[in-house]
Amino acid sequence: VSDSGACTPVTVIAHDIDFVNRRLRKGQYFFSDIKKEGVLLFDSGRFQLSEPKELTSAQRKKLAEEDFAYWMERADSTGRLFAYALREDDFRNGAFLLHQITESLYAAVLLVFSRYKQSTHDLETLGKQAAALEPKFLEAFPLGTPEERRCFELLRKAYVDARYKPSYRITREELEWLAARVQHLRELADRLCRERIASF
Repeated sequence: VSDSGACTPVTVIAHDIDFVNRRLRKGQYFFSDIKKEGVLLFDSGRFQLSEPKELTSAQRKKLAEEDFAYWMERADSTGRLFAYALREDDFRNGAFLLHQITESLYAAVLLVFSRYKQSTHDLETLGKQAAALEPKFLEAFPLGTPEERRCFELLRKAYVDARYKPSYRITREELEWLAARVQHLRELADRLCRERIASF
């Protein structure tokens, strides 16, 4: 439970031993931290984790700065396309672009905080992973009412449905509400990622 009283989401991530060992040998500190601090629940004795390559604080900081700059720039450039789509009343493309902005912001957060982003476009999954690293990210999309949950679902489904399903519908008002929440996520990402980078 966070300081605000909100429950921090718990997510399950599964990878095979070869994937994990490759990341350990490359100094992927998400997996290195798990090896150092994790609790082993079962060991068949058939596999062994590689020794992690240790990165210095300066190396971690440089990687985080590069990831942050790349993904925030992607979010901002896609934001300009979203603004154009909204001006043109192109709400379906606007919804897809807003999804892409949100995914880019979560990528920045996950990579800065852990240097790990799961290969998924599902905003619910990415949001839970971000909130597990820093509960303040729960503020981005309030889901306390049916209307808030319905609007978030429109955004979550926009990656596929807004492009390929004629039945997908979203209004200007719904898009503008979602855009305000995405802007709040951007502000959180900018502030909290910079704080995290400075801590390395």
